[in-house]
Amino acid sequence: MELFSYMETYDYEQVVVCQDKTSGLKAIIAIHDTTLGPALGGTRMWMYENENAAFEDALRLAKGMTYKNAAAGLNLGGGKTVIIGDPRKDKNEEMFRAFGRYIQGLNGRYITAEDVGTTVDDMDIIHQETDYVTGISPAFGSSGNPSPVTAFGVFVGMKAAAREAFGTDDLAGKTVAVQGVGNVSYNLCKHLHEAGADLIVTDIHKESVERAIRDFGAKAVDVGDIYGVDCDIFAPCALGAIINDDTIPQLKAKVIAGAANNQLKEQAHGDMIHEMGIVYAPDYVINAGGVINVADELSGYNRERALKKVEGIYDNLAKVFEIAKRDGIPTYKAADRMAEERIERMRRSRRQFLQNGQHILSRR
Repeated sequence: MELFSYMETYDYEQVVVCQDKTSGLKAIIAIHDTTLGPALGGTRMWMYENENAAFEDALRLAKGMTYKNAAAGLNLGGGKTVIIGDPRKDKNEEMFRAFGRYIQGLNGRYITAEDVGTTVDDMDIIHQETDYVTGISPAFGSSGNPSPVTAFGVFVGMKAAAREAFGTDDLAGKTVAVQGVGNVSYNLCKHLHEAGADLIVTDIHKESVERAIRDFGAKAVDVGDIYGVDCDIFAPCALGAIINDDTIPQLKAKVIAGAANNQLKEQAHGDMIHEMGIVYAPDYVINAGGVINVADELSGYNRERALKKVEGIYDNLAKVFEIAKRDGIPTYKAADRMAEERIERMRRSRRQFLQNGQHILSRR
């Protein structure tokens, strides 16, 4: 991988390589864009095949956070960290303390949070070295488990998508097929059940399915059958890349709206479902409740205020649908355009401010 060439092509600002021999820390902090504010993005710990794979993941994820934060209306840029190692056996206190010192050295340009392979306990250790960390224990004034708030955001976004597809955001009587019934989607099912929706669920874990049947009267289907069920809304809440050549011909839903990341296997699949008339709620817009929630910690966490901001996902998706119709493009492209337009407006504003400042100075 030609790092500088890649960074120039996709306009990355900074990559920090962190190493601590004593603890075994090997980490990459990627900062994509800070036009809107400090870069916020989680720390992922993973056993990468090689260093190139780790760099590519950090860069890809950082850019994704730029778009996610911009689309969510946050005054935050995009960044991400990957730590190379096995999260089940390679963690130690010294590692996360050393990593916290690297974050502190960036002086607020990057703010981290938990991600795949890291936990609240890990964030608490990082917090011993820096204040530039979110998702720490509630005892420190944090928001705690983000799953219920993420689920609420997906529910709100699903209502916006339903209004676009059916002319009403009332979900009573609508059949929703939920793929995966983990922490986020269990809470989503709770909201849907209370709204009067009928649920069809699947999960690789039998106990998760049984809980949804018991608590919400859901109907269960085999994992491979969820795509083809008769439903109004398909909610992917498990794996990514599940909208693909194999699954698209099976779909009967008019709406795709769920919590999973990277739902489209390829951009072409977004074009395909657009041509089929399916209303797709772009994943990084509808599942932004978690990042909106932890971002509120930066102002001193207030749950009522955070939930009010999460309700804004409804309007964010409405704007995505408006742009899609305005420009005649699929919604996944419209989401990118919405984020890019917001970033560009801020860049122009800053340039104008600097030019005005220079003009004033030149007249003195």
